[in-house]
Amino acid sequence: MLSWSIPEPFGGMTGALMHRSRAFVRLAHRAVDILTLDDRLDGVQLQQRLRDAGELIDGIRIVNIWDWFRDHDPAPRKKAPAHVHAPIVPGPDVHDARRDGAVLLRERRAPDGRIVETDRFRPDGVLLVTDRRDPQTRRRSVVLYDRSGEPVRSWGSVWGIYRYWLDEIIGHDESFLIVDSKTAARFARTYRRRNVVTMHLLHGSHRSADGSALSASRRAVLENLGDFDSVVALTEGQRDDIINDVGPAANLAVIPNGFDGPPIADRSEATRVRGSGLMLASLIRRKRVSHAVKAVARASTAVDATLDVFGEGERRPLLEKTIRAQGVADRVHLRGHVASARSAFATADFMLLTSKSEGLPLALVEGMSAGCIPIAYDISYGPADLIEDGRNGFLVPAGDIDALAQRIIDLQRMPSRAVEAMRRRAMATSERFHDRAVTRAWAREMERAFERKHAASGPQTMIQRSRRRAGRVKRRITRLTGGYDSGE
Repeated sequence: MLSWSIPEPFGGMTGALMHRSRAFVRLAHRAVDILTLDDRLDGVQLQQRLRDAGELIDGIRIVNIWDWFRDHDPAPRKKAPAHVHAPIVPGPDVHDARRDGAVLLRERRAPDGRIVETDRFRPDGVLLVTDRRDPQTRRRSVVLYDRSGEPVRSWGSVWGIYRYWLDEIIGHDESFLIVDSKTAARFARTYRRRNVVTMHLLHGSHRSADGSALSASRRAVLENLGDFDSVVALTEGQRDDIINDVGPAANLAVIPNGFDGPPIADRSEATRVRGSGLMLASLIRRKRVSHAVKAVARASTAVDATLDVFGEGERRPLLEKTIRAQGVADRVHLRGHVASARSAFATADFMLLTSKSEGLPLALVEGMSAGCIPIAYDISYGPADLIEDGRNGFLVPAGDIDALAQRIIDLQRMPSRAVEAMRRRAMATSERFHDRAVTRAWAREMERAFERKHAASGPQTMIQRSRRRAGRVKRRITRLTGGYDSGE
């Protein structure tokens, strides 16, 4: 798995990446590497925190590019780099980042705040990487040094060292590289190796905020879908829109996010608090948590309703102000980031989703699995793929706070028997998102992507050879699900 970073606390995309990795390990008994490209310096502590929280299990390791280079000595080329960079001289425009007292990262910024020079060091202080950007020409120069500080390799872009690192990590093994981050995807589309099947998973909407055009951050990938061996959308609706936007593509697939909830028969009905609402969301503009706050405030004039919001983010101060202004400080509580927040689905009456855009929110699936009734904005992707309005939850016109409040009121006024039937239908809907079904879908798409990659690679002898290799890969992929028939 390739992502830019593992932030803390992390949201839906990283949570889905971590969950998928655990599912592959549990079902396939195979190791998974999560590869990151950021400059985080507390990698050891991060892995321990994730292990303590149950996010990281045996069989998964997080490998950061710069920490990997600090632990390895690169093989020199026959010809040394033609030029090197003078180390950055400390000064008022220079920032140092340390680990255990040692400077591992040094950056110099231009007056406008842009990073123009970066030095990375080994723990013993020896220079590891120098990275220089020319603000005028936008040219870039990256040099890698060995353990003695001698320059051994250089590139004209940072993507060059990324590609070199992946080659070193993967070697000649036939591998699958699943790219979650849209930031990392811009680089990964340039990484083409015969032994590596590249797959990009689209977590969010591919369109601009107003839905009128391709998102600027997605355009390079979506207008060149063939640069990946497989591009995976989370919903059928998004796949159809991608086809309408950029044309048909044989390598476009649909695989939802999975979860590992117990089967319906094994779920005991917990004591629920009627009128209690739940929201799992980062406190950022896109999630529109203020809409949920206002909806609960309006619904509370007619019924007894409360809301617990689990998540953190930059808009917390504004949300606290909104809560006070709406007079619901005793009804709406910002709980912050709580690792066990998802367990609250078992006792909450309903959950709210008010985002501007989503891919397929895992929290929505998990909530429905626990019998927590969803009330969600009918945005382009996600809610409508799960919710049948009035049967297993409620869909509300996007942005309509009054309609959101009315659905909270309607739910409280429904007869208990009707509410319990809705909960059972919500739980039944979640069944198709269980890990085994989702992992089986990944296995099938991995097989297809492998065969597409090699069937188009050359003359008949090459095709015949690739088919023999595909057979070996298929047998390995079969272990993902304990055995499946590709004709299912």
